[in-house]
Amino acid sequence: MTVLQNPSSPLFTGCKLALLFHDQLVVYRRDNISSIPFPNLWDFPGGGREGNESPEQCVLRELDEEFSIALTQDRLIYKQGGANQTADGMSYFYVAEANKQEIESIQFGDEGQYWRLMPIAEYLQCEEAILPLQQRLRVYLETISDI
Repeated sequence: MTVLQNPSSPLFTGCKLALLFHDQLVVYRRDNISSIPFPNLWDFPGGGREGNESPEQCVLRELDEEFSIALTQDRLIYKQGGANQTADGMSYFYVAEANKQEIESIQFGDEGQYWRLMPIAEYLQCEEAILPLQQRLRVYLETISDI
């Protein structure tokens, strides 16, 4: 796994995952509720830490809860640490790749309005996408373009 800005801190509070399927991302429209961060914007799977779970356990649990996709830790291909935008502490941004069977078997959970596959280029330009996620995704794409 490629790791960028990975400060070792036990104070992480949440994670997000850019789940790629070819040149597309699995995204979902957040609920349109003013009391939550980033209402009605396009988001990635992920969420807050529960108990003493590791960042990897957190992001994989959230993916399973939100989309019924159970990946193993070795499927995570990129990790980037940074400040959490919605809570105190660190957050981690991951990237993984999904296969056709996983995409076809998605069962969307009860958070958010609906999900879709969105072309990566569209997400990066979308005014209704979450800016910090756009920024983190750009850093990942710059990292792989250097290879």
